[in-house]
Amino acid sequence: MSSLLAKHYSLYTLKNIISLHVLVDYFGSKKLHRISKGSTLTSTMFQATGTAPGTSGYVNITNLKGGKVGFGAEDNEGKLDATFVKSIKEIPYNISIVQISHALNSPEAEAPTAAPSQLNLTEIMSKQGCKAFADLLTASGADDKFNENMDAGLTVFCPTDSAVKGFMPKYKNLTASKKVSLLLYHGIPVFMSLQMLKTNNGVMNTLATDGANSYDFSVSNEDEVVSLDTTVVTAKVLGILKEEEPLIVFKINKVLMPKELFKPVVAKEANAPEADAPADSEPADAEDNTNGVQGLGGGRLVMLVLSLWIGILLI
Repeated sequence: MSSLLAKHYSLYTLKNIISLHVLVDYFGSKKLHRISKGSTLTSTMFQATGTAPGTSGYVNITNLKGGKVGFGAEDNEGKLDATFVKSIKEIPYNISIVQISHALNSPEAEAPTAAPSQLNLTEIMSKQGCKAFADLLTASGADDKFNENMDAGLTVFCPTDSAVKGFMPKYKNLTASKKVSLLLYHGIPVFMSLQMLKTNNGVMNTLATDGANSYDFSVSNEDEVVSLDTTVVTAKVLGILKEEEPLIVFKINKVLMPKELFKPVVAKEANAPEADAPADSEPADAEDNTNGVQGLGGGRLVMLVLSLWIGILLI
């Protein structure tokens, strides 16, 4: 750790180095010692986020003599810089934290990385068909919360102008605090590319998540279409307005309506006679919902976090 910190990498370079140590597949102690054919390449968050050039975001895991397991970055000329020390924590097929002997060396991950250019969220949305939503963020003051989270990573789902226009009668009936909660519900406090959304279906927490008021929604995809289901309404991702890490802005076809503020749609019984569906759900008391906070990203993303970097994560 001291040798790494002594190099005085920028925050954004450290982010790349750390992401190289987070694998997007599950590797418990048993699996590490039983690698098929003795060696495998596995993707990391450095690769999955699209930051790594070429295949430099892959890590080589190889079973060595004497029961040892070696690790090395793909772009490190085949060198295995580190070996498995011990397992710290394992939740089978969900998450595994292991200790390794040394940091993984990677010229690409360690390359100087400049800070992202200053991004104006409301300006980005206003110029690309989401001006109505941008105006609501500014008027309510919710834009400050979005901007505070941008450096750490931010995913925004912006309803089209026509969607916001149709929703305004309901929006006007909300109290000021509930308006802010609804707007914050359209942001996830982490950068999630389109590919990451497709491969990490499940429950997502939002900027509005607060204790018992979970303010979450489920992400799913069918073919190339990504959907966001709040249990009140299901919105579809129409496209990307801006993707420049740490910010990504998606355009969606509906305003996301949280179950904490609106009545969930009750599924019809299979044999029940069909009835005309209501045009929209009615507002509900936020205190009626006491769902617990769900884990960010559902349960599909399986990561192996190498404990050597826990200290950096706390910086």
